[in-house]
Amino acid sequence: MSDGDLISELYAGCFRRLVVQLYAVSGDVNEAQEAVQEAFTRALAAPRRFARLENPEAWLRRVAVNVVRSRHRRRRVLDRLLRRIGPPAAVVDRSPEHVALLAALRSLPEGQRHALALHYLVDLPVDEVAATLGVSAGTVKSRLSRGRRALAELLTDPDVNDSTSTGRIDVRS
Repeated sequence: MSDGDLISELYAGCFRRLVVQLYAVSGDVNEAQEAVQEAFTRALAAPRRFARLENPEAWLRRVAVNVVRSRHRRRRVLDRLLRRIGPPAAVVDRSPEHVALLAALRSLPEGQRHALALHYLVDLPVDEVAATLGVSAGTVKSRLSRGRRALAELLTDPDVNDSTSTGRIDVRS
């Protein structure tokens, strides 16, 4: 069996199991999937070394857990830094529409929120968003579609946003 066949066989046999295990660690299914994918990517980067491992699934699990931990640590550092320096002046817009949009964005799943922010607020094309988030362009398109749909529902709900005359904010532009 070639090294690539071994990795393919392991992917087919243990990807879901690893995602479930990492979901228990991270609490986020998207993050779990991405961490497991990253572990397989690292295995593909050194297939000969990977093939010599006694327990490749344990190695994949350890790498995926380390990926989740590293991301969590980076996120905590960034959160502390942002709390210390405060929001940028441009974010301090207190218009009712802006406040409603930020509240709605915060309620979305992380993947959708990141994709929407990078694509619509930072004005990055889909391919750049994908590269920034480390996911495929198809994943970004899916997150954008789901995120727009969720934002439209949140921003047209009169309970969430009753400050505008129509209760609507156009999120398609």
